[in-house]
Amino acid sequence: MLKIPARMLFVLMMCASGLPLAGQASTPALSLNGFGTLGVAHSSEDQADFASSLLMPRGAGHTTNWSAEVDSRLGLQLTAHLTPRFSSVVQVVTEQQYDGQFRPAVEWANISFDITPDLNVRAGRVVLPIFMNAEFRKVGYATHWIRPPMEVYRTIPVTHTDGLDISYRTRMANTTNTFRATYGQGNATFPYIDETWSRATAEARSREGLTLSNTLEKGNVSLFASYSQFRLSIEEFNPLFDAFRVFGSPGDAIADRYNVDDKSFEVISLGVRYDPGRWFVMGEWTQIESRSFLADSRGWYVTGGYRYGAWTPFATVGRQRIHSQTSSPGLSLPHSEPLDELLNSLLQWQPQQKSVSLGLRWDFNRNMALTAQFDHMDHETGSPGYLVNSQPGFEPGGSVNLFSLALDFVF
Repeated sequence: MLKIPARMLFVLMMCASGLPLAGQASTPALSLNGFGTLGVAHSSEDQADFASSLLMPRGAGHTTNWSAEVDSRLGLQLTAHLTPRFSSVVQVVTEQQYDGQFRPAVEWANISFDITPDLNVRAGRVVLPIFMNAEFRKVGYATHWIRPPMEVYRTIPVTHTDGLDISYRTRMANTTNTFRATYGQGNATFPYIDETWSRATAEARSREGLTLSNTLEKGNVSLFASYSQFRLSIEEFNPLFDAFRVFGSPGDAIADRYNVDDKSFEVISLGVRYDPGRWFVMGEWTQIESRSFLADSRGWYVTGGYRYGAWTPFATVGRQRIHSQTSSPGLSLPHSEPLDELLNSLLQWQPQQKSVSLGLRWDFNRNMALTAQFDHMDHETGSPGYLVNSQPGFEPGGSVNLFSLALDFVF
């Protein structure tokens, strides 16, 4: 971006993984960079866990009062500048995975070619540019908060794609516009609690995914917009909806409406940032149409802060609401009661919440920062919010207080 805090310059260079600068030396060169977060979090809810990702099975709360698994991660990136126009990048991030184990996973893996200084093509794995901070959302040092607001950044199950990415940049006076088109497919394995209160895992598969995004930057202002559409399937839920089909056409109608089987999944996002240097404010809004039990939703957040030397106090407010049915009469036939209850549990168990966050960041070293953050989350009636690993004694619809402390670094 044109107006960026100094600490983000390194991150953007490392994480954008594209648009190598024209005029690089013709001699091939390798560079290794890294980033990490050492964090702890405490939740006031003891019958469920707070986790920073949909893909994590546990966190702070029921499993442990203080958890180092919520935000801690380590990332390494190897970049090869092969020619002035041709480069390759691989980024691996180690953090808690769907089975609770800390293992490395490939976040970026692509080759990049500059057709012109402003037209770039990448092939391989890239992070989907669905949100304004999507490409460096895991680099805590790049942003003022400990984690991106959940009301926007935890709304989609698949966050990267394997395919083709094209970006085109235009400049006029002090205005820069960057348009991107990304096409590909991706998978994400996530944990959930099944009908027997046992832990299970499922795989979300996206196919034929197309994401169009545009970033307009002028002076201190940045405007962002994106549209993403893909075919989404979660086969682990097929047996439930196949059971509905046994009841004939009424069951077929329910299965066709709610099953996640090659369903169109659409995301629209808008974002704005104003950063004159001493202070900043930014916000994002997103709308999701899922055409399944995953629900249609809208989420937003607004955040701002003030830089006073090495200190940055900040505040964030956010909200997510469901705009589709959270209950259904089901079949309402003899012997269909268990299926109807399972369907309604899926519809009701969708995240709806509003939150207020206060934090303070301390940049005590050139490449290190310490951040303390307090979050208060109010869940809508019947909703667990973004809590995971809920226990039989958990009561949805309450509120949760979360305190987090994180040490972020880059090298």
